[in-house]
Amino acid sequence: MAYQTINPYTNEVVATFPDATVQEVDEAITAAHQAFLSWRETPYSTRMAVLAKAAKLLRADKRRYAELLTLEMGKVIAEAEAEVDLSADILEYYAERGGALLETEKVPVAYAAEGEVEIVNEPLGVLLTVEPWNFPYYQVVRVAAPQLVAGNTILLKHASNVPQSAAMFDDLFARAGLPAGGFKNLFLPHNLTEHVIADPRVRGVALTGSEEAGSIIAAYAAKAVKKSTLELGGSDAFVVLEDADMEKTVEWAVFGRHWNAGQVCVSAKRMIVVDAVFDEFLEKYRAGVAALKAGDPMDPTTALAPLSSQAAADKLAGQVKDAIAGGAKAETLGAPVPSTGAFYQPTILTEMDSKNPCYYQEFFGPVSIVIRVKDEAEAIAVANDSPFGLGGSVFTKDTVNGEKVARKIDTGMVYVNHPTMVKADIPFGGVKHSGYGHELTNLGIQEFVNKKVIDVVDINAAF
Repeated sequence: MAYQTINPYTNEVVATFPDATVQEVDEAITAAHQAFLSWRETPYSTRMAVLAKAAKLLRADKRRYAELLTLEMGKVIAEAEAEVDLSADILEYYAERGGALLETEKVPVAYAAEGEVEIVNEPLGVLLTVEPWNFPYYQVVRVAAPQLVAGNTILLKHASNVPQSAAMFDDLFARAGLPAGGFKNLFLPHNLTEHVIADPRVRGVALTGSEEAGSIIAAYAAKAVKKSTLELGGSDAFVVLEDADMEKTVEWAVFGRHWNAGQVCVSAKRMIVVDAVFDEFLEKYRAGVAALKAGDPMDPTTALAPLSSQAAADKLAGQVKDAIAGGAKAETLGAPVPSTGAFYQPTILTEMDSKNPCYYQEFFGPVSIVIRVKDEAEAIAVANDSPFGLGGSVFTKDTVNGEKVARKIDTGMVYVNHPTMVKADIPFGGVKHSGYGHELTNLGIQEFVNKKVIDVVDINAAF
């Protein structure tokens, strides 16, 4: 596995970085553990100030940080700048609230001398975070920010195609005042991942990635008896009911499927449309997708970026080919995408059913599955007929009924009249093959803390 920057707009190799050696890995673990022993003793105010400074540094140089995202994974520049802002938002969220989210809880009990026991939140130690390429900053920050406030220290294994985005965090947190060893990016080869997790000083692992990667990491963690959280794939349902505001619904559908070139775990991947409005939706959706302009991601007029790599584009092409062989109908839309770079022509798949071998797969790119259903009840059934359970959305003018439908969809997140959203103050997590555990808000910060019970009993109290 080579850590390389390959510009997906040109497919040119920009830079290559050597894998970390066993010695470098062990030194990083030692440094992280030593940093933890002192970091855990610092007051929340000190930890929160580091995050506040990191956010300020990101915002002050937003364009440069954004351009690095665009270079390494092809994200259009406006979306890259939005990711920098979102990352700063998360840092600021925990810089403002982190200490309050970890306050000692007093629990009343009948037998205690004072009538209550305390539950204190203590950090676990060194954590390994394994992150994907589609949001190179956001994915890292949503684990690092809460866990640094909690008092843990972080080792990062990032995706091999975003090495410069990963290395950026070493400099960012150092300039923000984090002690040496508190955060360390490692160009970690796959064959050393278990070595890190097995080290007794490493106390947990958080992964965002594929099902395959998640099952491997979860097995390593289980073998070592370590806490893990997994945020895996998704095939979000985008349910369109008969009374939906069609113009706005289609706008959100086009955006929800194609932002970040469709490479989002919570993209609106399955458009599930009731029969009464199916034809109208499909006609308008076709027009919306066809209008997307593909091109240079640094051009502010570009709406559709290349995929993150040629390998990703080739994999998607293979999935579409298999779907067609399984009985689906494919329709490409829009002007031809550039022939150079990792582009993929926007495609709509219809006539997909559960007999198609690709029906239950996640399509990571600008490919939409549009499914006709009889009514609301069938829409819910189809939405739930998936191994994934990450996000989803329901579009209707009747928001009361929309909430009722949302409650029947078996996922970690459901939005009414908006595609699945990503914000600093909304928790993120899924069920089924989409993983377990949460990130962001109070749920995320408490994933890797020891909730220690302290009960002070009068020595003279009767047994």
